[in-house]
Amino acid sequence: MSAHASPLLAQAIAPDQGSLSAAQISEVVAGCLPVEAYRGRKVLLIIPDGTRTAPVGTLFKAVHSRIGHVAGSIDIMIALGTHQPMSEEAICNRLEISMEQRRSTYAAVRFYNHEWDNPQALQVVGTLTAEDVEKISGGRFSMEVPVEINKRVFEYDELLIIGPVFPHEVVGFS
Repeated sequence: MSAHASPLLAQAIAPDQGSLSAAQISEVVAGCLPVEAYRGRKVLLIIPDGTRTAPVGTLFKAVHSRIGHVAGSIDIMIALGTHQPMSEEAICNRLEISMEQRRSTYAAVRFYNHEWDNPQALQVVGTLTAEDVEKISGGRFSMEVPVEINKRVFEYDELLIIGPVFPHEVVGFS
């Protein structure tokens, strides 16, 4: 990941308990993603699978519109938890794009499912000590736990998490 980037949380609140419009979402994205910072950069968007609620398609389109023309690449990784991999058609549905748009506007975007059950796709980045696990679990467990993430993330300069994606004790991301 880049040295210039710092973790960023963008938030916008819709008026009167309603929803943000695509234009409002694009405005938030524009405020968070300075175009020049992404010139030539390899960007991986980590998005939730279809079991999590979020305006993923609107966010994806806003990000792609903002930096897609300058980024070296923009790819998608589906944070599956322990769910089944998503087909290309299902990913397109999640991104709210048609197969025609996939073949034209988004043809260069690669889709990846997180392979939580493939040890070859994972890399250990650290270990939680038995003491830490005991503290976190309220004394229910006391064992070392390796922390593994999808090693594909190391191929990118920037990681952007879109929507409700969280660390997962079993598979890395949920």
